[in-house]
Amino acid sequence: MPDSAQPAPTAASTDPAALGVMQGVPPPPDKRVRSVDGTSWRFPNTRWSFSHERELGPSAVVRRGPGPAAALPYSLRDDLDAVTFTTQDGRSMTWGESIDENFTDGLVVLHRGAVIYETYRGALQPHVPHLAMSVTKSFAGLLAAMLAHEGALDPQALVPTYIPELADTAFGDATVRQVMDMTTGVRYREDYVDPDAEVRYYGVAAGFSSPPKGYDGPTNIFDFLKTLKKQGEHGEAFAYKTCNTEVLGWIVQRVAGRSFAELVSERIWQKLGAEEDGYVMVDSMGFAMCGAALNVTTRDLARFGEMMRLGGVFNGQQIVPHAVVADIASGASKEAFAKAGYVTLPGWSYRNQWWVSHNRFDAYSARGIHGQACYVAPGAEMVIARFASHPTAANGNGPLDRVSLPAYEALAGRLTKS
Repeated sequence: MPDSAQPAPTAASTDPAALGVMQGVPPPPDKRVRSVDGTSWRFPNTRWSFSHERELGPSAVVRRGPGPAAALPYSLRDDLDAVTFTTQDGRSMTWGESIDENFTDGLVVLHRGAVIYETYRGALQPHVPHLAMSVTKSFAGLLAAMLAHEGALDPQALVPTYIPELADTAFGDATVRQVMDMTTGVRYREDYVDPDAEVRYYGVAAGFSSPPKGYDGPTNIFDFLKTLKKQGEHGEAFAYKTCNTEVLGWIVQRVAGRSFAELVSERIWQKLGAEEDGYVMVDSMGFAMCGAALNVTTRDLARFGEMMRLGGVFNGQQIVPHAVVADIASGASKEAFAKAGYVTLPGWSYRNQWWVSHNRFDAYSARGIHGQACYVAPGAEMVIARFASHPTAANGNGPLDRVSLPAYEALAGRLTKS
């Protein structure tokens, strides 16, 4: 190995506490993390920033309300770290090894409603909310599905029925259902390493990332969505594009007459008996990034997943209609999904902003880049809530899925034998 070669980063070598990230009053210049200069998005700084987003930019609170937290019974097990599996690229690994492999920040596993595994690493603690990334999308999709179930929203209506401002954009002839299931034909590249991809300018418009020199484009999410043009036909194929969720979030907030943070609080968080307030990052007009910026604790994400596993019931009440959960769990067109080319997700589909595996455990999940996940496996009576700060962004076709998905199934298999 050449002398100049550097060893690959590991969870241990990038631990923010060991590296002294943001320690000191003030921290030394080389240990500071800020959003305005882009350092909050540079690995390994992300191992700190993903647990401290509200210190880096504006946010809106998702109130847990005055009620008591719903109890999470504990029945911790000491045999799960030894569960073995084979990764999608052929490596033998244990559950315990996968925790470090995925740069896990926090992880809670529920079995039959009890916590059987819990760990926190890096900058995360049990009471601290972590950036959920695109897990946020599943909250937006769930709210839309609830409104549709109530008759307040028609999934077959065209988007301009609710948002006339988008009539002359890519979404002018798209249905709400096509937006919910991401089968729109819109020019929007979800490429996290391409500096010219639309996803980059979405982040800039939302104030979530620093603008390039000379930027004079949109400075809020609504104006950004108005710039998008059509590419291809709607309804032909699944294509994962965050702009769909932001359109859906716009629709949901307009139909309900409430902000995203208020809707999550009133319809889900307070009823769930969440342990802590959550929060969501907002743009320059104070509107949430519905596709990427919810922050909640690991335990509360586990509560949310358990509510879904139980058909919308939790904390002594029906929070989400059973029919809404059943529709999500049933999935959508596998054929449309296959056109997206995810080799790590064979036989999957996408429904209401949720990823549906159709595996032997009937698992479906909310997923976010850099390793965020809420994995619901009714067939194993299991829920996994995980936050992470993996240096690679994408889950699909990348190292995260190749390790995580076999790990989840191996754990589910062990629990079904318990």
